[in-house]
Amino acid sequence: MPEAHPLILALVSYLEHDALPAIVLDTDYNILAANAAYRRQFGQHDQAPLGEKCHKVSHHYAVPCDQAGEHCPMRKAWDSKVPERVLHVHHTPRGPEHVDVELRPILDEQGRVVAFVERLTTITLASAQPQEQGLVGRAPAFKAALASLQRAAPAQIPVLLQGESGSGKELFARAVHMGSPRANGPLVVVDCTGLTESLFESELFGYEKGAFTGAHQRKIGLAEAAHGGTLFLDEIGEVPLAMQVKLLRLIESGSFRPVGSLRTVHSDFRLVSATHKPLKQMVAQGSFREDLYYRISGFPIRLPALRERVEDLPLLAQSLLQRMATAGKPTPTLSDDALQQLGLHPFPGNIRELRNILERARLFADDGLIRPEHLPEDIGPVAANTAGGRRTHLGELAQALEEFKGSRSELASHLGMSERTLYRRLKALGLN
Repeated sequence: MPEAHPLILALVSYLEHDALPAIVLDTDYNILAANAAYRRQFGQHDQAPLGEKCHKVSHHYAVPCDQAGEHCPMRKAWDSKVPERVLHVHHTPRGPEHVDVELRPILDEQGRVVAFVERLTTITLASAQPQEQGLVGRAPAFKAALASLQRAAPAQIPVLLQGESGSGKELFARAVHMGSPRANGPLVVVDCTGLTESLFESELFGYEKGAFTGAHQRKIGLAEAAHGGTLFLDEIGEVPLAMQVKLLRLIESGSFRPVGSLRTVHSDFRLVSATHKPLKQMVAQGSFREDLYYRISGFPIRLPALRERVEDLPLLAQSLLQRMATAGKPTPTLSDDALQQLGLHPFPGNIRELRNILERARLFADDGLIRPEHLPEDIGPVAANTAGGRRTHLGELAQALEEFKGSRSELASHLGMSERTLYRRLKALGLN
């Protein structure tokens, strides 16, 4: 790139006044310039790392991101010649943080890429470090869900969270709400599990005094309470079929009638739904309305099970222990052996199961250190085969490693687990 290219000089001057942190990169990953916002937020002692490779500064990698198992926005922007976005975990003066990276290619008069502008937005909806509330995670599967959430949250589009029980659907729903323009409004949670038709209707729409036996005074429904905020329908797959048409009418018009009333109430809310059930299959079977499905699934987000993000286990465990710590007492910690033993468990109950295990274990850890003997007896040396739902004992894993003739990635695929999970299992065997 010519050093005095007038386009680049003007660009650097312009970016200095940009509110978002931004850097200018050459085509060999070198940082040419950084604006004031970048120096304040990501620089060391307000100094820009000029001349350094972007992947070394952001990730401590010796090679570009795409050679280290990450998605590289520069490589994509080089090929497409249009802006590209990706979610990364960056090293910052405050520790690792989730960052939304937008890379814009700069073209010369002949349409050749001569430089890039990288603009960085720190994501506050989730943490890459232990914290006492909210979403935490760094694993690729978690980052994929977070990237979708980051795009959906500012919009008004209905979001459908799909994931196994215990995978954190309510926390994701709260993050959608907090990342939306309605964050200052209410988040109203409707648990659709186990409600009869009459109870679901009275809870959601409210009722007038005398509408039925026991209705001694008027009650505002949850749909009305969500006005100006977010209505979260948890386990929407449990809504009785007969009530789905009324729910559809509410979502389409924002209007409803309380039980026993002739008046029409209007409520302006953003809709977030969640389920662990296969709604498409239920539509085919006739147990869930097709029109309702398409109304609630404007932006589906799949939440990973804990076994799909086993790299997050230490981070999740530390965060959960912080959240359940007793006031005035130090936070319990996990021994390396206990953490390794937990890493071999398939967690069919996901994060909820992990929380229950830690809650019990800390009661046995009188000195504040949770050891393997404090864990339940069934938390043993087994690993889940996520493809077939079977469990593969460590001895069988060692045998498979000895007999399998392919690569490690092919072995992981053969066993139905991610390559990262396989390496974790092999480490437990001392075979890494």
